[in-house]
Amino acid sequence: MPASRYTVSDVMTHTAVAIGRGASYKEIVELMHQWKVSAVPVLEGEGRVVGVVSEADLLPKEEFRRTDPALPEQLEEASKAGGVLAEELMSSPAITVHPDAPVAEAARIMARKHVKRLPVVNALGMLEGVVSRSDLLKVFLRPDEELGEEIRQNVLTELAPSVNVDFAVQDGVVTLRGPLRDRALVPLLARAIRAVEGVVDVRMELESTISA
Repeated sequence: MPASRYTVSDVMTHTAVAIGRGASYKEIVELMHQWKVSAVPVLEGEGRVVGVVSEADLLPKEEFRRTDPALPEQLEEASKAGGVLAEELMSSPAITVHPDAPVAEAARIMARKHVKRLPVVNALGMLEGVVSRSDLLKVFLRPDEELGEEIRQNVLTELAPSVNVDFAVQDGVVTLRGPLRDRALVPLLARAIRAVEGVVDVRMELESTISA
């Protein structure tokens, strides 16, 4: 069964806001405010990503303005409170993703690493764009008709070509109806349909045709 065609390059922002190692704290804050982003990649040379400065990297300057860290795990954060340049503030190495990675992989990285944005880099580590949480949600804008066509061609034709199962798609929710003799197909169909980018949920209203 063909995999979903949606990759990071399909949804990412190709024109990325980035800074150099020497960017000042205030410049970074102004840039984030101007472009309404929560993090910016730090580049060196011809555009190789060496780190990322996020809001979390900037907040210690305010958090520890009048107090010292109370817990051992706060020491690393507190050390950034005195930073004034991007190279002192950035998190390095940067957590990145490749443009040909599936959208689901980018979502897993963001969830696991607790980040909102990922620099998109090529095989040489050069910046090609940025993908954010809101970018990943773009797949849910796919029309119901488009989802239905992909399900018909890439799921039902592959898994159940001889089964006359009806289905409908409304607001991204797929409902399968009709008789199904082979009940072993139910979890396979559900899993395959959920794997289609843009599907919100799958509901099974199938009837068994096995005689008593």
